[in-house]
Amino acid sequence: MGNAELGQRLRTLRRKAGLSQRALAKKVSVASATISLMEAGKISPSVGSLKRILEGIPIGLSEFFAFAEEPDETVFYAAEDLSEIGSGRLSIKQIGGNPFGRSLQILKETYGLNADTGRVLYEHEGEEGGIVISGRVEVTVGDQRKILGPGDAYFFQSSKPHRFRQVGPEESVIISACTPPTF
Repeated sequence: MGNAELGQRLRTLRRKAGLSQRALAKKVSVASATISLMEAGKISPSVGSLKRILEGIPIGLSEFFAFAEEPDETVFYAAEDLSEIGSGRLSIKQIGGNPFGRSLQILKETYGLNADTGRVLYEHEGEEGGIVISGRVEVTVGDQRKILGPGDAYFFQSSKPHRFRQVGPEESVIISACTPPTF
């Protein structure tokens, strides 16, 4: 099992248990950043640390690796059915509640004033693209940086370090997609 699949499985089970990343981290005495990095597929945990984290859900290692959730077969989604996976001034609404078994993730990203994805550029497996619907957003990919406005778009390999930051006097909205679903 690759890091991305392990991370998706952990995220799915954590959410099914009704736990935030922070709550699970506190429950098992690990840094919430560790759980975030695991779910994003950026780090591969040791068996011991994975077992410790799973005890907070609670689920055993064998159940974790045997877990096979049925892919979501829903075709249409009302606006209120989109799953919120962001926090604070950054709202990220995902089409479909669970990316398990999917090869594509589609998001509606709303950046409130001065919102960003963090000062540290992040990277993950796959590729992503999007189009700005409203507002202005500064997109940094590697050593390239550009401010995009309504109708402007981007597409890049997600393995390149990247960051998104709202600029200007109004919130920004982007419709994006990434494959595989690793956000």
